[in-house]
Amino acid sequence: MIRRATDPAPAKDGRGRSADTVDPIPRAVTKQGVHFVKSQLANVICLAALAVVGSSAFAQVPGQMQQGQVPAATHAAGPANNVAVIDVGYIFKNHARFKAAMDKMKDEVMAAENGLKAERDRINGLMEQIKGFNVGTPEYKKLEAEIAKAQGDFNVNAQLQKKDFMEREAKVYLQVYTEVEKAVEQFAREHRIAVVHRFDGEPVDNSDRNQILRGITKPIVYLEPGIDITPDILKMLNGPAVAGAAQPPRTR
Repeated sequence: MIRRATDPAPAKDGRGRSADTVDPIPRAVTKQGVHFVKSQLANVICLAALAVVGSSAFAQVPGQMQQGQVPAATHAAGPANNVAVIDVGYIFKNHARFKAAMDKMKDEVMAAENGLKAERDRINGLMEQIKGFNVGTPEYKKLEAEIAKAQGDFNVNAQLQKKDFMEREAKVYLQVYTEVEKAVEQFAREHRIAVVHRFDGEPVDNSDRNQILRGITKPIVYLEPGIDITPDILKMLNGPAVAGAAQPPRTR
């Protein structure tokens, strides 16, 4: 382009070039370079995000994953936050196998008591019989020794039988309570329940002082009926054979 002497001097850029100087790098090449840089940055960001997700998934599943186990990262976001309650006393009262075990043990206790009663009656008969002998006679001493031995054996047998029944009863309670814990854990995991509180749903007899005191000291003052999982746990514990049977109604 031809410039006149009176024309102002062309503007200079930061590198001393004239504004009219043609840029050695075409604009198309410049735009292509910008797109390339942006795509590379996007790839880096995606890779970093995947690395974070992968590390958090392994952090949430401690130890080696078992076959069929779902990684924690595939579950719904956020921890379980639901709350539920269970009436353990009601569970024990209506647990089919627990009731059967207790009924069987009651029959065994009754049979053992009948056996002890028969032995006690025999000892009482010996004590009546010894009254017919004079103190110090050989017959009196012989019968006295027999009574003493019979009484000692009776007391030992009674204590041993009582201890045996108490230990067996405790094992039945422990077995059933362990089943309750496992059923509650399974139910809670399936329904995303974080905490399960124990409560007493037995109605309070207002005419009984002890019942009133029990009622006013309950740790839970109010609860929504929908969070009571007692019927669900009882159905699981009673098994498929009786799961379809009508459960006793819950009373409040």
